[in-house]
Amino acid sequence: MLIKEGDTVVVIAGNDRSDQAHQVLAVDRERGKVLVEGVNRVWKHVRRSQKYPQGGRLSKEMPVDVSNLQYHCTSCNGGVRLGVRYLEDGSKERFCKKCSGSAGKISPAKAAYVKK
Repeated sequence: MLIKEGDTVVVIAGNDRSDQAHQVLAVDRERGKVLVEGVNRVWKHVRRSQKYPQGGRLSKEMPVDVSNLQYHCTSCNGGVRLGVRYLEDGSKERFCKKCSGSAGKISPAKAAYVKK
């Protein structure tokens, strides 16, 4: 899974599908789910308690499957697929498959992947 916390993504499937970019709040790698700001909002009914003295209904985001999201590239200005490549110093980075622009490093340099 190449989408990380703090990335901007575009929803490509489901009820919240649009061309708008949203921020990733949390990533659950085991289940393959991502919590995206303002996407897949549901009502949670809350009983009165000390924490919620009024009770009622709360609107909250629920996780979305990662297959329904695409990374939002700022230079392409749209949703794109991500790839992984090694740089000359041996570090690994994510890149946009459409414009080949960098989307940030994933891991530090390793001696085995240094290009000579």
